[in-house]
Amino acid sequence: MRVVSGIQPTGNPHLGNYLGAIKRWAEMQHETECLIFLADLHAITVYNDPAQLAATIREAAATLIACGIDPEKAILFNQARVPAHAELAWLLNCTARVGWLNRMTQFKEKSGKNREGVSVGLYAYPVLQAADVLLYQATHVPIGEDQKQHLELARDIATKFNADYGVELFTLPEPLIGDTAARIMSLRDGAAKMSKSDPSDMSRINLTDDSDTIAQKVRKAKTDPEPLPETLEGLDSRPEAKNLVGIYAALAGRETQEVLSEFAGQGFGAFKPALAELAIEALRPIRARLGELMAHPDEIDRILERGSGQAAMLARPTLAAAYQALGLPIGR
Repeated sequence: MRVVSGIQPTGNPHLGNYLGAIKRWAEMQHETECLIFLADLHAITVYNDPAQLAATIREAAATLIACGIDPEKAILFNQARVPAHAELAWLLNCTARVGWLNRMTQFKEKSGKNREGVSVGLYAYPVLQAADVLLYQATHVPIGEDQKQHLELARDIATKFNADYGVELFTLPEPLIGDTAARIMSLRDGAAKMSKSDPSDMSRINLTDDSDTIAQKVRKAKTDPEPLPETLEGLDSRPEAKNLVGIYAALAGRETQEVLSEFAGQGFGAFKPALAELAIEALRPIRARLGELMAHPDEIDRILERGSGQAAMLARPTLAAAYQALGLPIGR
């Protein structure tokens, strides 16, 4: 079993990133082989200030380590240091079909009404995602429900390449769907995911937020006037309430029903302070460790360079075999 997953190094990593992905990676690294990468090639599908991007790559790496990713147990690297990602993506672009990409719902959401004005990279980035996992013969990819379509595309591309060239080169990766309790939504809109790109900083709890800021954001989080119900069914039509209870359960490592049993009948005037205290204590060691790491940027760079070297070694046989299957020479 080999697990591959990544996160874009743009914006501040937030509670949704931690509970929805990073915390899970930190647990999985003790159970199986894990490659965790900073998707900096995905980040450039939209314009980024180059100096700022360089800084956020380093900060994102420090955040992953502060959240529990151990470079001695998982291979931690950034995409751009492993050219095989871009090389394989081009080879797979020639196997993927325009009709497949036209069906990708996330492109429609991200491009909005300006489809003709976005970069080719934004259109084709699901093929780069396919390369990210196929390059390492990943057997499993941790994803949320919103990424299932992209993993299906990766499997389709792998199947077509294998069939077209009569090889059994690419492993078809299986999805590892995250726990629904860890699907963290916006503090301002229970129907939207917590996101770095939301213009309102009050919509998310950043992992770098201090205690007062966390308390303020929880206090001002959108809720409804009803008390908390006794059962999960009572949250079905209350997205904001469901989100806050889910955050509490995920932070505490408890079942949602268990949290409801404790707070049933209480209003948010009682629940929010308890949630704020829990979030502050859970994120305090992460914030402290992040500060220590950012004080030694050379060490972060060393970790990324070493991890990228490990990743490049794992990637080399697959890339060489892909070139050979296509009848192309490989230059190194």
